[in-house]
Amino acid sequence: MKEAMLYSRRPDGVVECFLCHHRCVIRPGHVGFCSVRENRDGTLYTLVYRRLIARHIDPIEKKPLFHFHPGSLSYSIATPGCNFRCVFCQNFSISQMPRDDGQIEGTDVAPQDIVAQAVSSRCTTLSYTYTEPTIFMEYAYDTGRLAREAGLKNVWVSNGYMTPEALDLIAPDLDAINVDLKCFNAETYRKMMGARLEGVLETLQLFRPRNIWLEVTTLVVPGMNDGEDELRRIAEFVVSLGREVPWHVSRFHPDYQLDDRGATPARTLERAVEIGRQAGLKYVYSGNLPGDPNEHTYCPSCGKIVIERFGFNIQRYDLEKGACRFCRATIDGVGL
Repeated sequence: MKEAMLYSRRPDGVVECFLCHHRCVIRPGHVGFCSVRENRDGTLYTLVYRRLIARHIDPIEKKPLFHFHPGSLSYSIATPGCNFRCVFCQNFSISQMPRDDGQIEGTDVAPQDIVAQAVSSRCTTLSYTYTEPTIFMEYAYDTGRLAREAGLKNVWVSNGYMTPEALDLIAPDLDAINVDLKCFNAETYRKMMGARLEGVLETLQLFRPRNIWLEVTTLVVPGMNDGEDELRRIAEFVVSLGREVPWHVSRFHPDYQLDDRGATPARTLERAVEIGRQAGLKYVYSGNLPGDPNEHTYCPSCGKIVIERFGFNIQRYDLEKGACRFCRATIDGVGL
């Protein structure tokens, strides 16, 4: 139990949370949409502080971040809970645990212990991932500040639904983020994710001005967001954020409540990559298709492969101080 950040009290004991775009108004004895922030007698508490449900050492490419210290290791953590209710969630057993099971499991691990473990594991970054980092803001904030002092970079993997107030709080210690832009249809966001598309689009425009490295991922789900017009609209929006912003289009596998369709055909992802490039993006990648040629980073100038990948592993690296070894053109990113 720890008092939450980013809320205000009303005289009647109701609290208004402004952590994410749901901006929940929570009566005493109730929880917010995320199920992990509770109003107790007019004070809002986080229920997941020091409740670590997952921790692993991952390649940074698994986030996925392809242009942020490629080839490095990332100490990755999560608590239970989420402020989305995606019917196709790949990590539903932990993200939806508080809502589906009515419980919050996890191991009590202090922020300083997380940082010490990340440093001893020779990780370059500390990633807040697997569930939505926004809902464990207090834990992420305390851990992130210590990580920065220890020389680690902080990375979020997020649905992009945090408020400007939340981003202002975390931005000084946030180095990179991968945001899921799940579709480009407001009704689909409402029905399939329980959120508003506008909130995600508003937030996506805030990262680059704050000098936070941004990459965007779209899980391409058959029958939901795989139409060419929708993929083109997503690609054009990513272009508006910057042609250098990498876009990952990933393969869907049936999971959780969406098991009435098969995995995304490889051809659909190939077409999505083509659409992204036609829209003007410099770096477009396929995901969850190990061995696909669109896993590689190609130099936008000469077209040669400068980072060759198989899945999350780098097979060949032809960059020197962030420049293509063949034509010397600069490749966008951090720590290349």
